Amino acid sequence: MRYSMSNQLSFLLIVCSTMFPFQAEQMLQASDLSVGIAAKDITPPVGYRMSGYFHERLSTGVLNPLYAKAIVLQQGDTRAAIILCDMIGISPDVSGRTRQQASATTGIPAANILIAATHSHTGPLYFGALRNHFHNLAVAEHGHDPHETTDYPSELVARLIQVVVEAQAAMQPVQIAAGKTHQNGLSFNRRFHMKDGSVRFNPGVLNPDIVRPAGPIDPDVGILLVRDASGDRTLAGLINFALHLDTIGGTLYAADYPFHMEQYLRQSLGQDFMLLFGTGTCGDINHIDVACKDRLTSEVIGSKLGETVQNAIPQLCPVTQPSLAARSTIVRVPLQQFSPQQIEQARQDIFKVGSSQMPFLQQVEAYKILAIQWRGGTTIPLEVQVFRLSDDVAIVGLPGEVFVELGLAIKEVSPFETTLIIELCNDAPGYIPTRKAFAEGSYETVNSRITSGGGEQLVEAAARLLKELKAADE
Repeated sequence: MRYSMSNQLSFLLIVCSTMFPFQAEQMLQASDLSVGIAAKDITPPVGYRMSGYFHERLSTGVLNPLYAKAIVLQQGDTRAAIILCDMIGISPDVSGRTRQQASATTGIPAANILIAATHSHTGPLYFGALRNHFHNLAVAEHGHDPHETTDYPSELVARLIQVVVEAQAAMQPVQIAAGKTHQNGLSFNRRFHMKDGSVRFNPGVLNPDIVRPAGPIDPDVGILLVRDASGDRTLAGLINFALHLDTIGGTLYAADYPFHMEQYLRQSLGQDFMLLFGTGTCGDINHIDVACKDRLTSEVIGSKLGETVQNAIPQLCPVTQPSLAARSTIVRVPLQQFSPQQIEQARQDIFKVGSSQMPFLQQVEAYKILAIQWRGGTTIPLEVQVFRLSDDVAIVGLPGEVFVELGLAIKEVSPFETTLIIELCNDAPGYIPTRKAFAEGSYETVNSRITSGGGEQLVEAAARLLKELKAADE
């Protein structure tokens, strides 16, 4: 197993004169910012379907529970909430119901509520074209679906609302600090130029036909740390890193490497410390080093990230003048279109998905075509959210599995020193590749629902909102 011991100590930190921790009195005089955190178990019943692959997979137990974790922020009349969920994606139905009902219950504007999935491949399959296919097969065979003994989407909505309510009830004056550091050796671009001129995803370790990676990684580890007003107790950390959560597999529910990251940090920060993990733009990033036979495990990845964060904490900069604000916009991105004949063929081919009866990429395309029909329409509304915490710190929320190059492009133009970019927010519309990737092809573009250029539209929208919030704070 290979990873560099020198990479995590190369800090890219905000320039500041006062290091964290700092005096609570200074913080309280500067602002009335309050923060509340809460967690809620969202683990489905054992036997429920699991998401992440193209075959039916039924859960057989729990390796570690799945949680929804919320952080609610308030400064004056401005309030916002961020919820991170241990699952592969958030359906637009669940996010829409949750945001509206949570807003009605708490008074937090729905537009200021972000609900993101960590993209764990060991969570529930509760929506989408594949779920509908497996559900219909079960009903045809049994007269009912024995694997859906509960209305999990509605239960999930109720639990997400409750976690926001509990986080708001727990609000208190806090100290916060932010910054970023580097982590190399854990994440790898999974798309490669091959000797035959093609671009392939996951071509296999030690493949002699690999020429070079087709894209970069994002080594940034974004950190937002929350301590109580006295500075004596660390309450929570919002950590942002671009790496697919697909390191476990199997049929046991699990939160993947963020679980081990939280366990590592609790050794030094206390057993009540809560890790809120916001997955960075990693649509083309995974944990497989094709130059090495050894695989990085979820425990190794989580522990190494935990160590990197722990080492960076003394260098974080206090946010002494918070200026909480939020803005969002809807970008209407064209969906790919297919003929009636192609749609009918997909309806037939879906029965071959997960089998050896059809080439993998043809299975993926059949699924994708039906996923687009499930959406309906010719465009898809994709929401971009931006939260300003201070003149130096911002959080961006994007829908879908976003290619790393798009996240890097947002960071490059962001006027905020620390910009955390979280993917899979409020919706899971599949892959969001770059124009370059669409031209190159392979799995992610075959599985994408949008047309080429949609990802760049999201970058433009995020850049505009970031600049507007920066200007509004000056």
